[in-house]
Amino acid sequence: MRRPVVKADWSGRTDATEGERARRWHQVIRPRDIAAAPVALVGFACDAGVVRNQGRPGAMAGPTALRRALANVPVHALEEVDDLGDVTCAADALEEAQAEFGEIVSNVIRSSGVPIGLGGGHEIAYGSYLGLQQALSVVGDEGPVGVVNFDAHFDLRAGERSTSGTPFRQILEHAAKHGRQTDYLCIGVSRFSNTPALFERARSLGVRWLLDEDTRADRYANLLEEMTGLLGRVGHLYLTVCLDVFPAAAAPGVSAPAALGIDPGLVERLVDVVIASGKLRIADIAELNPKFDIDSRTARLAARLVARIAEGLAQPRS
Repeated sequence: MRRPVVKADWSGRTDATEGERARRWHQVIRPRDIAAAPVALVGFACDAGVVRNQGRPGAMAGPTALRRALANVPVHALEEVDDLGDVTCAADALEEAQAEFGEIVSNVIRSSGVPIGLGGGHEIAYGSYLGLQQALSVVGDEGPVGVVNFDAHFDLRAGERSTSGTPFRQILEHAAKHGRQTDYLCIGVSRFSNTPALFERARSLGVRWLLDEDTRADRYANLLEEMTGLLGRVGHLYLTVCLDVFPAAAAPGVSAPAALGIDPGLVERLVDVVIASGKLRIADIAELNPKFDIDSRTARLAARLVARIAEGLAQPRS
């Protein structure tokens, strides 16, 4: 079920004496039912997939916490951002919520906007992909799709029902069924958070990955080569960031905090590469769990990522 937001959901500091050059996110947000701005936020208030995956519940409150952290972030190139509200998920209605979320983001993409999903558990990913696939199918675009996931986990688990651990297996199966070439790159995978069976499944599905231990600053050239290689093979890109890819000290408010994690600054550099390609069609931030956050660290990191993506999209392209 969709819950619309109202302007009262966004509040923050106003520097009235500084004029238009001192605006913050809460001042450029426009609650709408249908997207009109180049960037639209869509919340996925759900942790049903996390619960099914035997994780720590609490991500359902993620979109609200993310908006609260984002409200006071200064804007630079943004003129306005639409907020289309939240798709809320009942305990046993995950598949229906994913389909509803997909339909909303599909409409944003078809209106030439870029939706940014606010999670919620990483089960948001299957809804995001469904929306992108639907939007491309409506216009008859059969081009290849790239999926870049910053994540400590492959999320390729087997299972009859959707969970937060199954979305990328579901994506690849959906792509194969519908004849859509889809490349999946997972950056930040932990050998100590994925079983050998999951690594074997990743190999069998043609997944490319980079381990968390291979993301040091001195290996950035390898990361960049992997990313640019993917961007060269696809026409459309879906970017998703699972907050459990970051060190627990930076992102304690997740279902499964990382023992090692990867540097947020490195993720930002690669996100900039994605945006500069002009191929980004949809992005989302997943696994924000305010119940376990400390001093809003995770929410602030998520807000920075959303702001960086949105500001990057607002920059003129040559």
